[in-house]
Amino acid sequence: MTESPAPPLTVVRPGEGSEGFLGSIGVAFKLWGADTDGAVSVVEHPFPVGALVPPHLHTREDEYSIVTEGEIGFRSGDREVVLGAGGYITKPRGELHTMWNAGSVPARMIEIISPAGFEHFFREVVEMFEDEQPPPPDALPELAAKYGLELGRPDWLPDVIARFDLTPPPGL
Repeated sequence: MTESPAPPLTVVRPGEGSEGFLGSIGVAFKLWGADTDGAVSVVEHPFPVGALVPPHLHTREDEYSIVTEGEIGFRSGDREVVLGAGGYITKPRGELHTMWNAGSVPARMIEIISPAGFEHFFREVVEMFEDEQPPPPDALPELAAKYGLELGRPDWLPDVIARFDLTPPPGL
């Protein structure tokens, strides 16, 4: 019986990985699907004070988040929670969810995406914002569709924005 060779060792030291801006939060790329044979990708998201990620649902992947700094609020389906550093949450595919900085200081989380592939959506959004101008209004919905991402505007969103004094991203 022949064994498959082990994938190459990938090492990402603290502070390494390319970074960019996604419109409301940042992204730091840590592990790409190519590093894990497509099993997972890992990114970190810094959340400025007042940041809100537009509500969306994934049709192809699940997300697992770990808060590492500050406080981040999550709403997934009818469930809402605010987690501090050390808190974990799952966001299953097919369920509308959003995230926001729920505190008065910058926050950060690690995002594990399974299976890998969605990290390329983040890369393409970073490229859209490289000139520091918002992309054309139709660019983000087209890109979202390419990656099986559905955007939403649930009726509970204004309440979350008001309660946490959030800054909605352009177009929301």
